[in-house]
Amino acid sequence: MSRPERSLQPQASGIRLRETRAAAIAGGHGIAADLIAVLVAVTHGDPRVLTLQDARALPSGPFELEHRSLQSGLRAWVERQTRHPLGYVEQLYTFADRDRGLGPDQRFISISYLGLTRERVEGVDCAVSWRSWYDHLPWEDRRTGIPPMIESMLLPRLREFAEAAPDLATGHDRLNRIAVTFGLDGRPWNEELVLQRYELMYEAGLIPEARRNRPESEPAPLAGDSMILDHRRILATGIARLRSKIKYHPVVFELMPETFTLLQLQRCVEALAGRLLHKQNFRRLIEQQQLVEETGTLSQETGGRPAKLFRFRRDILTERAIVGTKLPISRS
Repeated sequence: MSRPERSLQPQASGIRLRETRAAAIAGGHGIAADLIAVLVAVTHGDPRVLTLQDARALPSGPFELEHRSLQSGLRAWVERQTRHPLGYVEQLYTFADRDRGLGPDQRFISISYLGLTRERVEGVDCAVSWRSWYDHLPWEDRRTGIPPMIESMLLPRLREFAEAAPDLATGHDRLNRIAVTFGLDGRPWNEELVLQRYELMYEAGLIPEARRNRPESEPAPLAGDSMILDHRRILATGIARLRSKIKYHPVVFELMPETFTLLQLQRCVEALAGRLLHKQNFRRLIEQQQLVEETGTLSQETGGRPAKLFRFRRDILTERAIVGTKLPISRS
C-alpha cells in the first residue's frame, strides 16, 4: 500500500472533530458514524497500542460519504493520520450510547475496529504515540506473576463493593463475578475476560471514567491510565478479541517481521496473552501445525548462541482453512 504524502494533525479526536460532526448533524443528519481503531503492534515483547492526545485517545474519525465502505474509510484516515499502513483489520463492536451525542436528538454510532501492524516512528506526527496497553490495564499482565495491585488494591475494593450491595442476592452475584473474572476460589484465570473485568471495576467505581458523573466524595479510582469517552472500554474489547483470536487463527504472524526466531514468536504470543507459555509445548504445536518453515539462516541478535530463523508459511492459508489451528496458551 502506498505511503501517504503527509500526516494529518490528530484532530480526528477532540473538539474540532466534534464541531465538524455537529455541523453535519445540524445540516439535517440526526446520526453520525464514528470509526475508532485499536491498532496493535508488539515491539520487544511489549504489546503496544497507537494513541493520540497524550495517550488519552484511540485514533478516531468520521465515516464520510465518499468512502466505499466502513473499512476503507478506516484505512484511509488512519493511514493519513498516522502514516501506518494497516494489514489485518476486523470489526470489533458497534457502540451507540446516548451519552456520546451532542444533544437529546443527536446520536453518534461508534464502530470500532481491530487492526494489526508493526510499530515505526519515522514520519509519524509527534502527537501520535505508541503505548503499552498494560499502561491502561495493568492488572491484565501476569507474565511475571499476579500483579501486586490485584491483592493490595483491587480485590479489597471489589469486596467492599460486594458488601455494599442492596440485598443478599446482589451481593452474592457480585462476589461470584469477582471470583470468575479474577480467578478466585479455585477458578482458573481466563485471559479473555478483559472486558468483563473492566466492566466490573467500572461498576464498582474503580475506573476513573466511571467517576465523571459520580460524587467526588467517593474513594479515588485505582491505577491504570484513563482515556477519553469510552476508548478504554473499546481497548479492553480489542484485547479480549485478540487474545481469543490467537488461539484459533494465525493472526499473530501479522505482528511479526518477515523472519523471526521461535523464541521471538513465543514472546509475542505471551505479550498478547499476558501470561507465559510452556516452551516445549509451544514449539511442538507450531511444528505440528506446520505454520512456519526454516529460512536456512541464523539470527545473530539473540545475545547467545545463534538461533534458527523462520518465516510464516502464508500458503498454508490457501492449503487449508486453518480449522483447528491454535497456539498453546497455557501455564508455564
